[in-house]
Amino acid sequence: MHQALRSRTVFRPAPGVPAAPGPRPHPQPVRSLIDADALRVLHRAARVLLADLPDLTDRLVAALQDQEPAYRAAVTSDPVAIWQEVHRSLRHSVSSLIDPRGSRDAARRCSWKIGATRAEQGLPLDAVLHAFRLGGSLVWQGLIEETCRTAPEDVRLLVHIATDVWNFVDEHCTLVADAYRQVERQLAWRRENRLRVLAGGLLDGASRIADLPDTAHALDLPEEGRYVVVAVTAGCPSDGAGARAAHGRGRRVYWHTGAEVDYGIVLLNEAEGESEGVGGAGGRDAGLRQAPSTAVSPAAVPPAAVPPTVVPSTAVPPVFGSARTGVSTAVSGLAAVGDARRLADIALGMCPLTGGTIRLTEHLPAALVVSTPDLGAALVERVLGPLSGLEPADEAVLLDTLAAWLACDGSAQRAGERLYCHRNTVLNRLRRYEQLTGRSLSRPTDLVEISLALTARGLRTR
Repeated sequence: MHQALRSRTVFRPAPGVPAAPGPRPHPQPVRSLIDADALRVLHRAARVLLADLPDLTDRLVAALQDQEPAYRAAVTSDPVAIWQEVHRSLRHSVSSLIDPRGSRDAARRCSWKIGATRAEQGLPLDAVLHAFRLGGSLVWQGLIEETCRTAPEDVRLLVHIATDVWNFVDEHCTLVADAYRQVERQLAWRRENRLRVLAGGLLDGASRIADLPDTAHALDLPEEGRYVVVAVTAGCPSDGAGARAAHGRGRRVYWHTGAEVDYGIVLLNEAEGESEGVGGAGGRDAGLRQAPSTAVSPAAVPPAAVPPTVVPSTAVPPVFGSARTGVSTAVSGLAAVGDARRLADIALGMCPLTGGTIRLTEHLPAALVVSTPDLGAALVERVLGPLSGLEPADEAVLLDTLAAWLACDGSAQRAGERLYCHRNTVLNRLRRYEQLTGRSLSRPTDLVEISLALTARGLRTR
């Protein structure tokens, strides 16, 4: 019986002699005679294809027109360029079958260039890969047909080199895909960077009037329209993402991501008011409704006089976790987006640190204080300065009582419930404030100044 496997002699190092490091080298594969015959048949057929390359190119271009819709349009628009590209690719491919070492690099450069060019032109990657596989099929079919015509008995030898041929096709498909995706990433980065530059110019108010049509087209926003800018900052990315999704839902919006603040340029609907729908359900932010200004008679005071910072933070639940959001007033046209961004920053500066949404249109008096900090500091000194001579704890009690009373529409009963004291205690503290400052809580102008002073102080101390 013949042995199925030859026995192998294991060489062991002599005692005291260290073994050679690393794995033993594998012997180089030696092509059999049948491989040599197969290569001879391949080279003979490939030379014939190379000599008749224009006809092979015509056949592949016709196949692309018939089987690949994306190339059909390209062939129709520029038939000469497509024919030359196909001819060049086939020439390199067939030459690589004859002289792999001498033609390999040129063939790879050709395939890479085709993938990069098609990515720049926006031709789908699937269509480009389909074209290469069609070319591979056509070359293989040509090799078989030529061998059948000249030496039918040698067709069986082509089976031994079929793997090499199709590995070549797969290698070049991979090259094409790599080139395509690399250029695609570069183009996407350029587009994104261009959009960032254009949007940044709008938000900074630095865009030229002549550039507005191009900017509107790039951002897919009309040049004329009513816009608000939403400024969003968050303690963690998920909070900011939730806020962005809520403010952009159902609207055309472009989000400009910044290091600390994200800005959304939001196009308002034609019938949509600037305080409707942006920021919360029904256009109102839960827990952040503007507290009306206070007086002995609530009807005697304008409701916009008291900003949300008067309300204790425990009464202001955040809308989107720790996300803080400021919404500007509406402006007309993309040219005014820079003004809207500055207003959104003001609204964001008024937003409680616990999170939530502030729409500037509901807090315009408070916005005046925020936008002019020097005047706000002067107002605090004038309205609340007389309390600075008290003990800190005593001063804090009077200020908290004022804030609670204002937030409760001038109701001593509800303010007492909020502060866990009797209504008479609230009234006594309010009268003490009047005595120390010489102001009257029944005088509307004094109430407006007190409300704004409390707002300015709250923003300054947090």
